[in-house]
Amino acid sequence: MTQYLAYQFAGDSPSAASYMFGQLSYRSVFRPGEERPQFNIAYRWWEDEATTILWTFDVEVIKRVIRFKLFSDEQFPRMALHRRPTSTVDDLLKGLFDSQERVFYANLPHAQKVDAILQRCKPTAPPMISWGWLPARMEIGRTGDNLESLAVAKAIDAESHLHFTRITFEELVRYSLGYPSGQVEWFLRQHTCFYAHLLDHLHAFPEQVERYAEVEKHLQTRSPFAHRAVISALQDAGYALELPCMTPGFGFFAGAIQRLFNELLNLKLILKVLNVLGVRFARWYLHAQEMDWSRPFSIVFSFLEDMDSSDSPVSFARNLTRSVERDFALLIEGGTLDKSVANRLSERWQLLSVEVWECCKALPETIRFIQECLEPLLTLRNYHSLTAILSGLHKYRVSESSLVRLENGTTALNLNQLLPSEMLYLLNPSQNYALYRQQYQQAPGIPFLIPHLYEYHQLGEPILQNLYEQMSAVIPQL
Repeated sequence: MTQYLAYQFAGDSPSAASYMFGQLSYRSVFRPGEERPQFNIAYRWWEDEATTILWTFDVEVIKRVIRFKLFSDEQFPRMALHRRPTSTVDDLLKGLFDSQERVFYANLPHAQKVDAILQRCKPTAPPMISWGWLPARMEIGRTGDNLESLAVAKAIDAESHLHFTRITFEELVRYSLGYPSGQVEWFLRQHTCFYAHLLDHLHAFPEQVERYAEVEKHLQTRSPFAHRAVISALQDAGYALELPCMTPGFGFFAGAIQRLFNELLNLKLILKVLNVLGVRFARWYLHAQEMDWSRPFSIVFSFLEDMDSSDSPVSFARNLTRSVERDFALLIEGGTLDKSVANRLSERWQLLSVEVWECCKALPETIRFIQECLEPLLTLRNYHSLTAILSGLHKYRVSESSLVRLENGTTALNLNQLLPSEMLYLLNPSQNYALYRQQYQQAPGIPFLIPHLYEYHQLGEPILQNLYEQMSAVIPQL
C-alpha cells in the first residue's frame, strides 16, 4: 500500500447502521484547511510588497499582483486603484488595451475604468461543474472482473482530474498560501457528492461492496481525493478495510509554492516566476491525458533566475557558460567521457529548451533579451546552451504561429521570425546535424551532445574519445 504521512479524516464517521436512504445530510469527507501542508509563517510579508506595487506605475507588475490576488481582502486592489489619480488609471488602461479597445473606455467614469482594468488582469476561470460520474452495478462472477474494476477506477480518476482542471493556477497558489478558495471548496464538495452517490449505491447493492473494494486498490496510485471518497463510502457501508494514513491531497502542489515564498522573499521576482510556473502547471497537469497525482510540482526556474540577475545579454551568456562549464567538467574528469553524465546532460538540454519555451510564453517581454544572448553564446562556443535556447525559441514560435490562406486555396502555419537565420544551421537535423558537427570540428567548445551520442551509437568508442580530446582542450578542469 502506498506510504502516507499521518492524516486524520474530517468529521466523525457514522456506522453503517446509522445510514437511512433519503437522509438530509451526509458527513463531510474533506476539510479545505487540511488538504494543504501547514504553512508556518510569522506574517504574510508579500502583502506589504503587493500593496506598494499597486502604487507604482509598472503596468506588468501591477497586472501580476491583481492576477494572483495576494491579499487577505480580495477587494483591496479595487480600493487602491480607486484612490489613484484619473491620469494614472488612464495610463494603466493604455498599457493593458490596444488603441481600438481604448475607444470604448476613454469616456467611462473613474470607477468603471478601474473595473475594466481589474477584469483585464483577472485570469479566465472555467465554469464549475457538478460531479458527473455515477456508480453503476458491476456484474459479479464473470471473467475480467479485475479489468472492469480497473476501468471503473480509471473512469473515477478521469472525473476527478476533470474537476481539478476547473481550479485555476492562480487560485491554487492563493490556497497554498493559506487563503480561502471557493474553487477548491467546490472541488472538495464534488468529491463529497461522489462519496454520497457511492454510499447510496453500496447500500442499495450490498454485493457491490467487494467490487468497489477492488476499485479502491486501483485508486491507491490515482486521485487521492477520489480514493478518499471511496474509502469513506466503503467504511460507512460497513466494510472493514485497513485505512491508510493520508497526506494532504494538494500537498504535491502546495508544498512547492510554500517553499517558493519561504525562500525567495522578493515578490516582483516571485510574480515573474509564477507566470512561468503557470505555463508549466498547465502542461504537467491540465494537458495530460492521465494525471500523475504523485508528481511533485517543480519550482526550478534557474534560466529565469539567471536572466533576471544578469545586467545584460552578454553577462547572461557568460553566466550560463560558467555554469555549464562546471557541469561538463564532470563529464571528462575521469580521464574518459562518462556516458551516464552525458545522458544526464542531454536530458538537461531538453529541460532547458522547455524552460525557454515556458519563459517566452509566460513573459514575452523577455524574448528580445534572450535573442540578444545568442551571438555571445556562439562567440563563447557554448553550443549546449545556444542550441537549447534556439530550440526553445523555435517551440515558442510554433506555439504562437498564425494560420494563413495561400493563393492555391490551402492554409499553412505562418511562423514569426524569432530565430536569426544565420544560426538556423545549428539545429538542422539533416544527416545527424551534419552542419553543426562540421562547425564543432572547426571551433570546438561546450558541445550539443545529442548528435555526438547518435554518432557514437553508429560508429563506436572512437567518437567519444575524439570528443573527449576536443573538450579537454577547451573546458576548464575542476
